[in-house]
Amino acid sequence: MLVTVAGFWPSYFVPITSVPLAFHVHAFTAMAWLFLIITQSIAIQHRQNALHKTLGRASFALFPLVIFGLVMILNNMAQRYANAPTDIDLVTGPGFALMSMIVICAFLVLYYYSLKHRRNVRLHAGYLLATPLILFESSFGRLQDRIFPWLNVIDSEWPHAFMDSIPINNTMATAFALALYFMDRKNGAPWLVVSGFLTVHSLVWFAPYFEFPAKVLQFYSLVPPPLALMAGLLAGIAVTYFGWQAGSAPKRADAQAVRA
Repeated sequence: MLVTVAGFWPSYFVPITSVPLAFHVHAFTAMAWLFLIITQSIAIQHRQNALHKTLGRASFALFPLVIFGLVMILNNMAQRYANAPTDIDLVTGPGFALMSMIVICAFLVLYYYSLKHRRNVRLHAGYLLATPLILFESSFGRLQDRIFPWLNVIDSEWPHAFMDSIPINNTMATAFALALYFMDRKNGAPWLVVSGFLTVHSLVWFAPYFEFPAKVLQFYSLVPPPLALMAGLLAGIAVTYFGWQAGSAPKRADAQAVRA
């Protein structure tokens, strides 16, 4: 949470009255998600099971809104790229759009499996706690550019240099995830899954060298924004429903049939 606030302080919190609505929705839902994850973790550590359960149910409503906010950011990128792109947008826009798509997919997968494996405490917690790692790069990357520029060992030419923090910070996040995996390989699947997404996430650094990412963004810009938002919201609702159903205990009749 502190990294998020510090990272986005100059670009979001300082000019907060002049930023587009999409950034407000994304900021509110993403920070609410981080707060929920932190509070749930504290609650279960202090054996406040009722509070943990209540927050878990609250995530049913919050999660689709998180996806909604991410799609709003993606729509904003697509509209800017299609209508009045700057030189930076032309170089980095397609890559950042792909990043947003990967983040959305990662959240959908991780939350689904957290619900599916909710009867296994370590797996359930692992999949939920892996979600902030997907957001780590966007927050810490801004800090890196301002406070830790020496971390940029890639040092590309501008404006490609704007994307250098992506593979660097994702490598740090992946190393952290893999360390957690090796500490408990039996229940380490969440950290392998998020490591896979982080690796794919890093590959967008190569986007300026290829035409495909630009074509993807051009195609996406043709999708009516309300339709994309509705699709994102429905995807979040569907993952919540089917994830919960997948983790439900088998009915008694089914259990008796298995015994027979």
